[in-house]
Amino acid sequence: MSETSGTRNVRSFVHAGAGARSDTHALRNLAVSLGVLWSVAFVVVGLHYHLQLYADGSLFSYAVATQDAWAFHWHNISGRVFVYLYAYLPSQAYVGLFNDAWGGVVVYGFLFFIAPLLGLIATYVADRSENRIIFVYACASTATLCPLVFGFPTEVWISHALFWPALALCRHARSTLGGAVLVFLTMLALSLTHGGALLFIMAIIVTLALRGTRDPAFLRGIGTFFLVLAVWSTIKEAIPPDAYLAKVLRNAALHVFDISILDGALMLLLGGALASYAAAFFLFQRLSGDNIPAEKVHVYAASVVVVGLAVYWLGFDHALHADNRYYLRTVLLIVTPGFGMLAASSMLATENRLDLPRSLLRLVPLMHHGVTVRLAAGALSLVTLVQVVETGKFVAGWTEYTAAVQKLVMSAASDPALGNDSLVSSSRIDKELNRLSWSSTTPYLSVLLAPKLKPRRLIADPDSGFFWLSCRTATANLRAERAVPVESRHLVQMEACLHRR
Repeated sequence: MSETSGTRNVRSFVHAGAGARSDTHALRNLAVSLGVLWSVAFVVVGLHYHLQLYADGSLFSYAVATQDAWAFHWHNISGRVFVYLYAYLPSQAYVGLFNDAWGGVVVYGFLFFIAPLLGLIATYVADRSENRIIFVYACASTATLCPLVFGFPTEVWISHALFWPALALCRHARSTLGGAVLVFLTMLALSLTHGGALLFIMAIIVTLALRGTRDPAFLRGIGTFFLVLAVWSTIKEAIPPDAYLAKVLRNAALHVFDISILDGALMLLLGGALASYAAAFFLFQRLSGDNIPAEKVHVYAASVVVVGLAVYWLGFDHALHADNRYYLRTVLLIVTPGFGMLAASSMLATENRLDLPRSLLRLVPLMHHGVTVRLAAGALSLVTLVQVVETGKFVAGWTEYTAAVQKLVMSAASDPALGNDSLVSSSRIDKELNRLSWSSTTPYLSVLLAPKLKPRRLIADPDSGFFWLSCRTATANLRAERAVPVESRHLVQMEACLHRR
């Protein structure tokens, strides 16, 4: 394609000015640093505080400990089989080799929490763009989006980790049979993490189209997508979910894009902080001069918002970002492709290969303008501050909640009205702490938090309307040789048989 005046202007702007390059370089370093630091923190914090046990993670961890993840749940979500192969199968293998149930839970947590870091490493290796632009955006996406769901074992966590190396490979893999196979396998793995990952793949195809629909990478990508879709559909059709779970999964799928999740406390806090920052930024921008240097406007604006956040947290905050971590997987599904589009547009503009109408090309330089770059740097810093504080609150609350659970399961308290003397009601735990509870998985958390995995009681939520295990499945597990004490598995079997024959 011949170089038009529009693309020449875009490229010259991208490479323009020492000041603009300095601002862009600083933003790039900030994004990379935060992405890598968060990725390391996920592993350290997650394992130290046993966050792999949070919410559905209790059932998943118990399934690993009892070496029955496929029978317990994963046969119901065959379309996410890559996550099973990546995190659950190796963890169960560890339990079988060393007869160490808790060690398998730790291995499972490690594999799950380290996924973003592995994704960034793979993206760095696969990205051959100038200044590794895709890797930089991958770091920014990891730093801003992954903390929203950190702690909840959603498979979208793995989807996000795979999206970025898949994007880089689809653009830069060699035009050989080996390159085509690598693209196919990566795209297939991505599709088999979560149904919503198909949106990620379609976003990748759209980014490839930015180089033109006759570009070899686009043609390879679109052909691979249809092949992957055929394999994905075959697996889903061959291994359908149980009747009990099918309805639950269908209802969950219908609410994946429920807009009501955006009115949660954390999203409102982030929205308010960013809106306030933008208003302060443009106010200081208008007032910039000798007293307020233009290159420091974002610092002044962010400082004002930090003061406001401190007042809110110290004087008015009573919210806790806990159960909404599950629902905010929707934000990852929607916003991650947006980051991918920005990464591809920025990269292709730098390479002078962006195939867009001239009217749209004129918008690209705004991404690299000094004002935009400084505005983004301040916004990224504020988002990070909010995420760090809210994650700290979540971890502190989780620590207190698990201590209360451990105390209750080893006590003599009992609530026979729940159906058995070995059950105790979760309502005995303080209401504030119970904000960290997950009604359907507290029985499994009871086992995992007990010394030597042998609780005196199982905690049950009297209001729970969903039960993971059928009596048949739990009984089969009880009769098998497993590393988890038989007494504990008998308690789980008893609770399952009370609700699902």
